[in-house]
Amino acid sequence: MKYVVMVSHGEFAPGLHSAVRMMTGNRSDVLSTSLREDMSADQFAENFAELVKDFTADDQVILLADILSGSPFTNALNVLSDKGLIGNTLIIAGMNMPLAITAVLMKDNFDDLATLKEVLLSEGRMGLTDFVVETNDGDDDDL
Repeated sequence: MKYVVMVSHGEFAPGLHSAVRMMTGNRSDVLSTSLREDMSADQFAENFAELVKDFTADDQVILLADILSGSPFTNALNVLSDKGLIGNTLIIAGMNMPLAITAVLMKDNFDDLATLKEVLLSEGRMGLTDFVVETNDGDDDDL
């Protein structure tokens, strides 16, 4: 099975997971956890290990993290490495809603993780858009 696993500081990953669930439905192949303010990095690692305890060597993981090299990112990688899954893991830092939704909806359409990675990175980048509001400085009658 291919899993999408989101990790973050604070409540970002669970919040993003909740928003993605609204768009994709409740799925057993999408998981999330976070490093909360009151939690040590070791506690996060324990929670993450519990989250992925049923993953097998045949599974693939798409790990989405809030930032590169943060504690959730590094601890998740350590746990996946200890389970022998790092070679089956696509790792992306800097997650956003378009990237996460695409990961969930498209992950099973790609056998090649390298191709999937390019699709996900493209969607994530396209999700960042400069929205410019044009104002009409003409007559007030044009409102």
